[in-house]
Amino acid sequence: MKKRTLVSMITGALVIGAASTTFAAANPFSDVPADSWAYDAVSKLAADGIVDGYGDGTYKGQETMTRYEMAQIVAKAMTKTDIDKADKALVDKLAAEFSEELDNLGVRVSDLEKKSDNVKWGGRLRYYYRGIKDDTVKNANGSVDRTNDTQYELRLEPKAFIGNSGWTANARIRYYSNSNSANNGGSTNGSTASDKSDTVVDRIYVQGPLFGATAKLGKLPTYSDNTFGTGMIIDDSISGAEFNWSLNKDKSAYAIATIGRYDYNAKVNANNTNAYDGTGDYDSLEIGYKAKTKGLSGLAGYYSLHNINNTGTANNFSSYAKTNEDKTSFWVGGLGYKFDKNVQLFGIYAKSNMDEKAGYLGDDQSKAYDITLKYKGADITKPGSYDIYAAYRYLGQFATIHPTYDISARGTKGWQIGTDYTVAQNILATVEYYKGKQLFADYSGSDADYNAIYGRIDFFF
Repeated sequence: MKKRTLVSMITGALVIGAASTTFAAANPFSDVPADSWAYDAVSKLAADGIVDGYGDGTYKGQETMTRYEMAQIVAKAMTKTDIDKADKALVDKLAAEFSEELDNLGVRVSDLEKKSDNVKWGGRLRYYYRGIKDDTVKNANGSVDRTNDTQYELRLEPKAFIGNSGWTANARIRYYSNSNSANNGGSTNGSTASDKSDTVVDRIYVQGPLFGATAKLGKLPTYSDNTFGTGMIIDDSISGAEFNWSLNKDKSAYAIATIGRYDYNAKVNANNTNAYDGTGDYDSLEIGYKAKTKGLSGLAGYYSLHNINNTGTANNFSSYAKTNEDKTSFWVGGLGYKFDKNVQLFGIYAKSNMDEKAGYLGDDQSKAYDITLKYKGADITKPGSYDIYAAYRYLGQFATIHPTYDISARGTKGWQIGTDYTVAQNILATVEYYKGKQLFADYSGSDADYNAIYGRIDFFF
């Protein structure tokens, strides 16, 4: 009797245990245990922007959720197509864990997939002020005044997903309103000013996997010195193709090949007497390695402009190219070291083959370099985060194409200090100061003073 009673109790316990598991799984309103791995997984997806939470659009990782609530978040994540392999693996794992709840949602999941937006919009609203005091720019009285430049700019950046192919269609639409003024003692009101506004589509391209690389085809952004994020040679758009290969698993090593057509007579010539003019073929190859948290980083690059179609102005490209040669080559090398996650020191050096004409302007304008010491890094998702840096830059006019710097201009050398500060989430403020010289700007054998101040605030969305 005792044996039969014991066997009955054990059997009953097993049945109840199995039934309770089934009941729990079948009950979508039971809580997911507070120590479940699912919370960490959803937190990771939320941090990566894959999900935005539940209900009110927020995700509170410290609070427990029902299996039904968790399944809704997973269902939203399943509609995303532009996610990396690690996040995709997390979504698949969550989908397997909550498969029964997802099945029970049935039509709801199908509706989410049908209604999921195939176009993602991003962009920024920007305001900046730039003040430049250049000794080569004098007013009617022969004195030097600061020129002032202010601009409002709205950038809209739509991204459309092309099925589940991994390809996207991308564009950037810019509206800007710009005002320039400079004191002029010969005018009636003591100043001259010019205002300009325009709307342009300066990028329109497709992006996706091709030849083992991430490819961009169309009118696309191109950027040099990707290891250190300086863009000392070029930060602009070209019409052509770019291929970016990751050379190791953590994507710290890369190779980028670019080929296309570049129109450099608009932006590059601004405030430069001896500037390139016209359009030309552009190609480049850059290989680099970027240390993640600590250690040595480096890059090597080659960039070229050739087959130039000049506009016929006096200061065209051919005026400064080597004799009987319609090509400029730029060779670039850089090394940097991260002492820890906060402190980084790097240097980049560039040399072009235009040294034959560079001496015409006194200083060697066929070379350029940037030495920068940077502390910390501003993160637009973390209010209160910031960075500060100090740099010395020498930017020969014939060793750079269109640098990314705001006030370190082509044809100048000098010191720059700056800081970025995240005022609130997605609001970034920037302040920079540059003190230097125009390289042989007045053709008299001496350099002219050049200094500038810059302030900007960006609202990202």
